[in-house]
Amino acid sequence: MAIKKQYLKTKPVCKVTFTVPAEDAKKVAVVGDFNNWNPKGSLLKKLKNGTFKGTFDLPSESSYEFRYLVDGAYVNDEAADRYQWNDFAGAENAVIEI
Repeated sequence: MAIKKQYLKTKPVCKVTFTVPAEDAKKVAVVGDFNNWNPKGSLLKKLKNGTFKGTFDLPSESSYEFRYLVDGAYVNDEAADRYQWNDFAGAENAVIEI
């Protein structure tokens, strides 16, 4: 898994690219604070090499809890900036600092 951040000079936005290796998966989405944990509109595209990838514009100077939804199962990214316990989920969420 990988996270790439590209800060824009003209806007307070960061282009964040999420990459998830999941050859056997049918669907992968990234859900978090930035999209109200809704997988609609946050599906990653499956590439020929079996990796899922997607880029999203996120407002700068914030931190966001997120997880991947891989065929209905929540997965954290080991490349996250840190992790945050979530009482509602009863698990840790990955956190990205922008």
